Amino acid sequence: MRIVIVGAGIGGLSAALRLHRAGFDCVVHEQSEQVRELGVGFNLLPHAVKELAALGLLDRLDEVGIRTHELFYAHRLGPVILRQPCGLDAGFSLPQFSLHRGRLQAVLLRAVWERLGPDAVRLDRRLVGFEQDEAGVRADFVDRAGRPVDPARGDVLVAADGIHSTVRSLLFPDEGPPRWNGVMLWRGATDWPAFGTGRSVVIAGGTAAKFVVYPIAEGATPGAKLTNWALCVQTGQAGDPPPQRQEWSRRADPADLVPHLGRFRMPLLDHAALVTSTEECFEFPMCDRDPLPHWTQGRVTLLGDAAHPMYPMGSNGAGQAILDAGSLADHLSQHADPADALLAYQDDRLPATREVVLRNRTGGPERVIDEVEHLAPDGFSRLEDVIDPAALDAIVGGYAQAAGASQEQVNG
Repeated sequence: MRIVIVGAGIGGLSAALRLHRAGFDCVVHEQSEQVRELGVGFNLLPHAVKELAALGLLDRLDEVGIRTHELFYAHRLGPVILRQPCGLDAGFSLPQFSLHRGRLQAVLLRAVWERLGPDAVRLDRRLVGFEQDEAGVRADFVDRAGRPVDPARGDVLVAADGIHSTVRSLLFPDEGPPRWNGVMLWRGATDWPAFGTGRSVVIAGGTAAKFVVYPIAEGATPGAKLTNWALCVQTGQAGDPPPQRQEWSRRADPADLVPHLGRFRMPLLDHAALVTSTEECFEFPMCDRDPLPHWTQGRVTLLGDAAHPMYPMGSNGAGQAILDAGSLADHLSQHADPADALLAYQDDRLPATREVVLRNRTGGPERVIDEVEHLAPDGFSRLEDVIDPAALDAIVGGYAQAAGASQEQVNG
């Protein structure tokens, strides 16, 4: 069976590796002229690490990332709401990683070239359409100048082409643009003195104003870490048109963020100095799309952000794409008819990811911060005077279960 994959992001490359391991012939088609290390930091939870470890990539994750030790949910004014150990320190059989999105993509790309060959990823090929029949699928591409290039033929077409997926737009031509929740997200990373344990993640503040910070790699000097930060501020209303197209590479000026930084108190580090010391900062309107009724049409299906773009809550965007890749490979291995396999994959993954998309709209596990800030907007001295901590544990635990990220699901 020959698989045509559209998109060389984390989802598409993970799918290529997983499908190749299952014995399928895969070629990835990417519209960019080169695969660049775009994006900044993110967290890869043990349920996703389990899939990459099965591909023999655990050592390479250690080369590019940090094994996360602990996560703090905090009020924007500083008091800690909930502390959680992470990964191995929480009893999982595999670690959690904090790392640079582009460096993970580079790890996956290198593995694809090594295992599938140098021609397994074909660049400067933008999908413009596809046709299918009982014998297979033909995907049509153009280059950057708009000139047609050789079409790709296969038994299955997997669209891993992101939130602006061409395949999704062809399957659902009336869907419209992504849905903005009114929050602008700014991100950056720079070398900074280690804080906490040197492997700590801090999420301070709720939906209206949030600051996130954690290390994603060793720094260039002793005692320093490449430190990722993210600032989220409600600047519009949910349902407003996005102020610009959602692109991870859109630059912003860190100096413009200074008026927002005074809303936070961060006992572990000088967050304002961290932001203003960052040379490159990127902005992104926080968008998702409504869950679809189906992903599959015959021999064509969606994967990752093309299928279920979600708000970046709970560290699950890339992780869910990696889980998609494993499910897809398993079902293609178990069914003789590719169309039946794609329907089984859809039936496996669509309900689970729908639940995560909808939970992320209400804050995901980070809803614990909103709950406390609603009751104690000016901070607190004793959490027990504000809310029952067991109620917060239930929010976080329920989310992990829905996302397939609980200890029982990963270790079982």
